[in-house]
Amino acid sequence: MVKRTRFDDAECPVARSVDAIGDWWSLLIVRDAFDGSRRFGEFQRSLGVAKNILAARLRTLVASGVIEIVEATDGGSYHEYALTEKGKGLFPVIVALRQWGETHCFEPGEPHSEMIDRRHGHPLRALEVRSDDGRQLGPDDTIINKVASPGRDATAAVST
Repeated sequence: MVKRTRFDDAECPVARSVDAIGDWWSLLIVRDAFDGSRRFGEFQRSLGVAKNILAARLRTLVASGVIEIVEATDGGSYHEYALTEKGKGLFPVIVALRQWGETHCFEPGEPHSEMIDRRHGHPLRALEVRSDDGRQLGPDDTIINKVASPGRDATAAVST
């Protein structure tokens, strides 16, 4: 079996984020947790993933602090899974993936789910990346500034 490459020491926040989340199953578990799933069986029914894979992904998400094991809300003997603050911080990531998918993964008129503002009942506006002065930014408007590590000179900013 091929050993998975780890990025937990990488200088790139994207690489470390991918390392913490793991794979597509993990993001779908997080999505389902935002949608209210809390028990192993709920995740398994929703995703249709093999139990051993689900168990492994839940263990990884717990170990990385994205999900925590909590007592059952009904007082039963089973435990449940709940998003931590770190996990809740993935909400914009899930929304961005959802909106990207709505734009690029469906044919015009093809039915799909949509996220609705609970209070007003309207679809969400598209997420935007904005500068500190409010300008909307795209890929050509940003650069990566590598911060120096101890014992190393800072590198010049590089474009993405």
